[in-house]
Amino acid sequence: MTSLRSTSRGPWAWVPTLYFAQGIPYVVAMTVSVIMYKKLGIANDVIAFYTSLLYLPWVIKPLWSPFVDMFRTKRFWVVTLQFVIAAARGVVALALPLPAFFVLTITIFWFMAFSSATHDIAADGFYMLGLAQHQQAAFVGVRSTFFRFAMLAGQGLLVVFAGNLEQHLNGDIPLAWAVTFWSLAGLFLLFAIYHRFMLPRPEADRPVRGDASGGVLGEFFRVFKLFFARPGIGSILLFLLFYRFAEAQLVKLVTPFLLDPREIGGLGLTTQEVGFVYGTVGVIALLVGGILGGYLISRHGLRFWLWPMVFIMHIPDATFVYLSQVQPENFLVITAAVALEQFGYGFGFTAYMLYMILASEGENKTAHYAICTGIMALGMMLPGMLSGAVQQAVGYKMFFIWIVLSTIPSFIVPALVKIPAGFGKKAE
Repeated sequence: MTSLRSTSRGPWAWVPTLYFAQGIPYVVAMTVSVIMYKKLGIANDVIAFYTSLLYLPWVIKPLWSPFVDMFRTKRFWVVTLQFVIAAARGVVALALPLPAFFVLTITIFWFMAFSSATHDIAADGFYMLGLAQHQQAAFVGVRSTFFRFAMLAGQGLLVVFAGNLEQHLNGDIPLAWAVTFWSLAGLFLLFAIYHRFMLPRPEADRPVRGDASGGVLGEFFRVFKLFFARPGIGSILLFLLFYRFAEAQLVKLVTPFLLDPREIGGLGLTTQEVGFVYGTVGVIALLVGGILGGYLISRHGLRFWLWPMVFIMHIPDATFVYLSQVQPENFLVITAAVALEQFGYGFGFTAYMLYMILASEGENKTAHYAICTGIMALGMMLPGMLSGAVQQAVGYKMFFIWIVLSTIPSFIVPALVKIPAGFGKKAE
């Protein structure tokens, strides 16, 4: 059997930082951008539509994932793209004070999303090449945890930092967010330098060509054909598209709901309060749920825990029905409700992540995992694009009732998939 690594480095030296670095661009594009545009006076429907479009690179990344497999090493792609993303953040900082900031920044965010999606392809492939299968299952909770730490840093600490800057700069919101993005650029530059020296060099990390006689295009189509010829592909696609149907809509309107004045149905929190409630306590709850989910799957396997995770993930969505109907002023109550929903989401999403690893097993696991995550992103993008218009039409109270109804498909699709006994369970 071919050795997995020619340069031996323990997973703890690189898995946490790799997935923290993977999470930062994602949370900036999907969540931090929503908060920033809300503070800069952009309307909810515009925010939801255009920030949901940022999912597009993650949706279509399977189209170029075979090329990441075919050219250069995954290690090369990871390090190079981290330098590119650092530069993109600096450009966002330059664009924010300009009159046409929205068009300029949303364009740069799209480029950053494209770079980040490509980085994800390489990073996920590197993870599967650099670790044995039992290590992959054992570290799925770790990678999820540090991805969530990126969310904590992004939508928690980063938002609090930006909110404090707003106050210290006498309400100059564009300048506050520009300084925030300069800080992000510096952080990502450090990640790129660290990974340049600290990522191992797996022997298996090399360009993959299944049949050289068919050329590049032949190999490209062969990779897709192998994935869509999998047994049970219809059930796989339905699971990937609809497991998070409600969450895809909820995530786009949580921060606008928390920030909007009470007169129009929101909770009227400040930027700092949102950074604490949703971006700090909420993400910690998300982390705890993810860690617990990964641990339990490693003890009993994915098949054993799938249905409990489905229920624990989706039932807490009802907390937002309570928050929108009652509009409590008690900060502790608001924080507890958000934490409950986020814990459930973190717990249930662990099953989704491990199922994508199961669905991508085989020779072209890097490209096939990218296809899975692209389908996942499509399942987030389309409902998210419409969520703002739905909320504007019916208001927050009816919108969150709709979210609860939207969980129904998520209770149907798990019954369609087949999971091998013991998959994800640590060997005794």
